[in-house]
Amino acid sequence: MPEQIMEIGLNAVIVAIVDNTPAILQTAGENDALPYGKFDPGTHRTMEEGLRELVEAQTGIRPGYVEQLYTFGDRGRMPVAGDKSPHVVSVGYLALSRFNTDQNTEIKLTNAKLRAWYDFFPWEDWRKGRPALLDETIIPHLLEWAAHPARVNRIIRGLDPLSRIRISFGLEESSWDDELVLERYEMMYAAGLLAEAVVDGRFTQENSNIIPSIAMVHDHRRILATAIARLRGKLKYRPVIFELMPETFTLFDLQQTVESIFGRAVHKQNFRRLVENAALVEPTGASQRSTGGRPAALFRFRSRILKERPAPGLKIGRR
Repeated sequence: MPEQIMEIGLNAVIVAIVDNTPAILQTAGENDALPYGKFDPGTHRTMEEGLRELVEAQTGIRPGYVEQLYTFGDRGRMPVAGDKSPHVVSVGYLALSRFNTDQNTEIKLTNAKLRAWYDFFPWEDWRKGRPALLDETIIPHLLEWAAHPARVNRIIRGLDPLSRIRISFGLEESSWDDELVLERYEMMYAAGLLAEAVVDGRFTQENSNIIPSIAMVHDHRRILATAIARLRGKLKYRPVIFELMPETFTLFDLQQTVESIFGRAVHKQNFRRLVENAALVEPTGASQRSTGGRPAALFRFRSRILKERPAPGLKIGRR
């Protein structure tokens, strides 16, 4: 048997709000890839320090808020030639950042780029209503695939595929759950609706039905799906949304940022009532004058909330 070689890798999903849309940082090159690299215990004191160093080297950005996501170690997750190629187990991280002009210059110098995360997950963006892509393409293909047990059983175990589709995509009596991003991605991958399933050899071009969306190298889109789900869930019980906001902001700015993360519109008055009841912000006494409109009051994050309540977040309900 060939010698088993294993390496530890580090992957980073770095999120910022750009033009009212969540964007992620990608490394230079033709392929769509998250910043990633090898963890070197001889150089890096901790994995997080290693992550920060490789992200800065690849993108010019030193991440601010960082948290560990998950460990990704499935066989075949990073296909490379040769039996002696190492199996890479990667530790994924979620990082939040406020990009400014200086940082944009650093990004350009490294040839890294920012890209909206809904380019990779267009079915997750409901801000203008339920995406037609779901009802016209994705769900019909999934239901047709699930109707053939021979095809499904070699991939899916446990809960029957029709029930998983119903729960993951909010069909019949189920409601769409913003946090089931990874479950939806994995169902589509299993059904051959994503380009990665062809690249990984699970399907061929002839027996797949690729949905229009941007693929990523290796399992990076799966890592991104995990990060989106984590951030959507975290906003409900921790005030991490303010890691993406400037120091001062209007309530409308805050609402747009929240909507962009969850991928759905929120009623203006209900949102303001939610923010007021949560006591997450406080007025600065200043205002921002917009073109042709009334001055809008400026607010800042009320940091004292972290000492007052164990789970201060924006408890946005399901759709």
